[in-house]
Amino acid sequence: MSFLEKYNSGQTLLVDKELDWTSFDVVKKIKNIIKCRKVGHAGTLDPLATGLLIICTGKNTKKINEIQNQNKEYSGQFTIGKTTPSHDLETEFINENDISDISDKVILSVSESFVGEQFQRPPKFSAVKVSGRRAYEYARDNKKVIIKEKKITIFSFNITSINLPNINFNITCTKGTYIRSIARDFGKKLGCGAVLTKLKRTKIGDFDVKNANKIDYLVSKLKREKIENNQG
Repeated sequence: MSFLEKYNSGQTLLVDKELDWTSFDVVKKIKNIIKCRKVGHAGTLDPLATGLLIICTGKNTKKINEIQNQNKEYSGQFTIGKTTPSHDLETEFINENDISDISDKVILSVSESFVGEQFQRPPKFSAVKVSGRRAYEYARDNKKVIIKEKKITIFSFNITSINLPNINFNITCTKGTYIRSIARDFGKKLGCGAVLTKLKRTKIGDFDVKNANKIDYLVSKLKREKIENNQG
């Protein structure tokens, strides 16, 4: 089987996406090397997020929806006492509040309150469609828009360390959960605001970032494979 035939027949590649890369950037980089007509990713990661991005090629693109529907696991960091319009570092800080009375006990109690089935409102800086437009388009035009809540489930929300104003966490949840919305709601429950300052996707179903490659390494590997198959 030739190099191109292999990837047309269907392959699944695990990428450990780095900061500032878009999911489309990764797909484009891989597509330019393998020259396969169908290449897609199973679940977008924001440029400010890192971690597991699953790339499907050829016939495996039919599996994208199935993969996207699986549960996700994330690790990251909230910074409390501050807020931004996007609930992360994409936009500038707009508020700063006192956190001197926020105890570890309160933080742990608030995190436990998120576990279970619930309705969550996606961030206004998101790709959710409202009346045919993306929510972030309204937000960037400073237009108010009502975004409908969506049912999600948070299976676990563990605080892994507290070094105020920073709180590190690990969350497992269903498809469609916005960690930025959790940051927003977490800050509201604490009464001081919070911003998502770090985020890494570590699992999608049984796929684990531990088995993924950085894009530069994967690109080199694909190029070597292509040359060895006399397709370069």
